[in-house]
Amino acid sequence: MSAAADRINDGFAHEVPEPICAFLGVASSPDWADALAADLETLLIDHANCELKAAASALALMHRYPERVNLIHRMSRLAREELRHYEQVQQRMQAHGIAMRHLSASGYAAGLKAVALRDEPLRLVDTLIIGGLIEARSCERFALIAPRLPESLARFYRGLLASEARHFEHYLALARDAAERDDDVVTARLAILREREQALIAMPTDTLRFHSGPPAAN
Repeated sequence: MSAAADRINDGFAHEVPEPICAFLGVASSPDWADALAADLETLLIDHANCELKAAASALALMHRYPERVNLIHRMSRLAREELRHYEQVQQRMQAHGIAMRHLSASGYAAGLKAVALRDEPLRLVDTLIIGGLIEARSCERFALIAPRLPESLARFYRGLLASEARHFEHYLALARDAAERDDDVVTARLAILREREQALIAMPTDTLRFHSGPPAAN
């Protein structure tokens, strides 16, 4: 067994906070982490794209729901943090001689949005739950991939985990606000969206990305 494998149990990486494990329910495949850690160019380019998309999604929510003061405050802070992380990933790319280029999307976010409801207020509830799932999965993957990377990048990803570990909770709190504190609604929608999320991260793929499933067998 490799040194990296010693740090990974049969489920979640040891560094993943328990609230994130409980929220996600299912761990990412170590095969995903092994494959992406061996392809730093894809890892860093797609991760940069993910941070930029997260900031854009936060800004889009601010534009769509200007009357929701709590949401505006939270998304404003989140967008600034995601843009800062985008800049930090860009710095790591430059340090490794990696130029930004276009990468196709994994289909993960689109797959989640495909089961979201279209009528308000459940549209907002679903959008926020999806944001929480994406944030939680990102943190789980920061922890899973860090032990497989060169030490400078490992420290960076552990730092991101510490910085973003509670983002999913903020999204979930906002979803409860949007549902007017009806926990039954949030629980029901979370169950549906979580099931889709788990299927997406388990689906083998030829398009390996930060939020994709594991590589398909050759």
